[in-house]
Amino acid sequence: MSASSKTEDLVCNFSRFYILTILYEAPQHGYSILSTFKDRTGKEISPSLVYPFLRQLEKKYLVTRSLKPVGEKKKKVFELTPKGAELCEKLFKRFSALVSVAIESSLTTCASCGCKIFEGAHKETVNGKENAFCCIHCARSYKKDQIRNGESFRSQLNCKDDNLIFTL
Repeated sequence: MSASSKTEDLVCNFSRFYILTILYEAPQHGYSILSTFKDRTGKEISPSLVYPFLRQLEKKYLVTRSLKPVGEKKKKVFELTPKGAELCEKLFKRFSALVSVAIESSLTTCASCGCKIFEGAHKETVNGKENAFCCIHCARSYKKDQIRNGESFRSQLNCKDDNLIFTL
């Protein structure tokens, strides 16, 4: 098997996984699956991949197909069966470990609560250092703690002002 053939199989398998993900979110008709796939991935998927895959899922009792009104037309709507939803949940658990490894380097840790932040961290400078926070509430809490800790430190030194001068 050539390298390009293996890559096509990989993309094909990812596409199938993604089709299952779309169906897990809600029942869909075929064109809706094609559109959702393109909207989210920026790539078109061939109907010659989608429809045979849906038939395979139906034969294995992982999806059901029914005619339902969509606008003025009736369309074949595919819905995961409980067995299909269970399969998706198992796949999601397996896939989540891979995703965790892939995004770990992109995560930032909230300076206050320690939660992981993927994007859009709230940033503030506290004591001359830029810190990332998951929300403004954590930033406010962190600043209060820093003030409390600073006052505690000054009281231990019997200092009355913020201008601490140390000489060696």
